[in-house]
Formats: sequence, C-alpha cells, structure tokens
Amino acid sequence: MTRLTGSDGEPALAILGPQATSLVKELDRVFTGWGLADGAEEISAPPLFPVTDLEKFDVYTNFPHLAWVAGSLELTEDQFKPVDGRFGPGTVTEARYGLPHATCYGAYLFHEGGQVADDSLVTLVNRCFRNEDHYSGLRRLASFQMREIVALGSFDHTQQVLARFTGRIQAFAGALGIELGRAAAGDPFFRNDNGRALMQKLSPVKYEFQYGDLAIASVNTHRNFFGERCSIRLESGEHAYTSCVAFGLERWLAVLTEHFDADLDAALAAVRIAAPDAARGPAPDAVRGAVPDAARTAAPDAVRTAAPDAARDPAPDAVRTAAPDAVRTAAPDAARTAAPDAVRTAAPAAAVRTAAEPS
Repeated sequence: MTRLTGSDGEPALAILGPQATSLVKELDRVFTGWGLADGAEEISAPPLFPVTDLEKFDVYTNFPHLAWVAGSLELTEDQFKPVDGRFGPGTVTEARYGLPHATCYGAYLFHEGGQVADDSLVTLVNRCFRNEDHYSGLRRLASFQMREIVALGSFDHTQQVLARFTGRIQAFAGALGIELGRAAAGDPFFRNDNGRALMQKLSPVKYEFQYGDLAIASVNTHRNFFGERCSIRLESGEHAYTSCVAFGLERWLAVLTEHFDADLDAALAAVRIAAPDAARGPAPDAVRGAVPDAARTAAPDAVRTAAPDAARDPAPDAVRTAAPDAVRTAAPDAARTAAPDAVRTAAPAAAVRTAAEPS
C-alpha cells in the first residue's frame, strides 16, 4: 500500500508502505551496486543547498518553473499561523536555501575547488523536489528519490561510464520483461551557453529510458560545464568533464507495480533474479557510440589508457551479493539482545520519552 497526499488534495507526495519500501530499497541496492562494482565512492548530500550554490548551475534561469525554495517563518508580527492550509505572502522570510531537482549537484559541490583523477566516480542518492504543473502519484511527484552515478575526469572516461550503464539498464529491463524506449532529450543547462548549445544541436547530450511516456532513467553528458562552474580540475590543469546516470526510484516502483499487476512480492523476486544478469552484461558496441564524438567540446591532450575488460566489467557474483549470509547474520541473537533488562531500565521512562524531543 502507498498513501498519496498533497496540498489541495493533489497526489503530489507518497508515503510508501512496507512492500513498496522493500522494493525501492532493493532497486537502490542494485543501482548502487553497479556503481560500487565500477569503483565508485559513495557520498551523502543534504536535501537542500544554499541558493548561491544552485545559482552557479543556472538553476533559477533554466528551471525556474521547477524550483522550490525554503525560508523560515516571519515571527515579528504574529503571522506564523497557516490560513486555509498555506502560509500567505509576508509570512515567510527571505529564502536563502533551495531544494534541488537533481541529485548530482551534491557531487559537483563536494568536489568544488578540488582536483580529481581522470577516472573519478561517485554515487549518491537524494531527495529531489520539482514544482510540476500537475502530479500523478508515483509517476510524477513533488518529492522523490533519485540515485545517481556521477563520473568526473577525462571526456573519454565520462562517455565510457555512460556506455556501460546504458548496457546495464537495457539488460536489466530486458531481464524483467520490461520494454524501454531510448529517446534523445535536450538539456536546458546549455541554454545560455552558445557554444555548448550548438554542440547539443549537433549531438544529443541526454538520453532517457522510457516506459511508454514515462522516463525512469537517463544518461547525461555535461562536457566541462560543472567542472568550470565548480572549478574542478584534472591533474593536467584542465577543467574536469562530467556525466551522470540517474534512476528515479519511485518511477521504477510505478512501472514494476503496473508490470507485475501490483504484486510487489513478485516484482521484488524478479528484481533479485534480474540484477546479476544485468550486471554481467557489457555494453554492446552500438551502445558505446551512444554519444558521438561531435558532443565533445575539447578533447583532453592525453586520454587515460582504457582499463582492461576485467576492470571495466562489474564485480562477480561474490561481490554483487555484497552482504553475504555471513555478513547479514553478523549480529546474532546475543547482539540483538545487547541491552539486557538491567541496561534497558537504566534510564527512567520519563527520560527516554523526552530524549528525542528538540531542546
């Protein structure tokens, strides 16, 4: 069961039930595992950023219709109570924080002002927020989870990552019996950059994997846009190139719910069976050419020697089951009862009840 809620009765937010939560967690484990098997490091980002950080990426120029911002309540004139389910004009102070509509921003801000290797890879998941013109439950939400694998480094590295993940996405969907279309899409990031906008017309920089008309994953190449905006450099001194692979977790949940006739246990079992095959499947040659050379704005002087096949391929079964039985049972019964009665009663009930209350 999933409970939908939202302002004015719109199905804009989802509270996932136990089965849906298990399925989303398993999907995230699969996608994260693909990144970790390729050597990605996992980082964690906050669900909101200073407006000054997001402004670096032209978020409020290119995506003003999607933007959510956050400010505290104005307390000086007793205007801090909502009326008819909303805070009116003048009740909120200046908004200095923005809610991101994509997860990958955290990766670029994490590396801001730093130097990265030619083959850097990170993965992170975050809450994303979009002010859509309409909402339709799990297919289109105001707040949703997005897992991303972000490549930073040489141009060739960023394209190799997209090629590998394109193959994995297609293999995974095929193993699940889901037909996904692959469609080129524009990227508004380059709307105000004449050079990159021209290159985008010559060669698409974004491909979406669509179930009907619903995009559930995408591969995106940014050239050196984020490297320049965040002053991320390679050892050569050149600005880093970036690309990312994005998975909308609730949208995958929506597709699997439909495909398996709302039998989420069957969907969960299918995901666990399909994941190893998808991880083993290399990207075909046709996929490796997904983003043509014309997409490049400037080729690095030296291209990193391609990693051998064994290094590029995902980890074998032993690694894919990163939490083997021995690890999963690492907390035996004795550990689960680590707080005996004497310890559990050490703090009076009143202290326990108030421990989590804000100070």
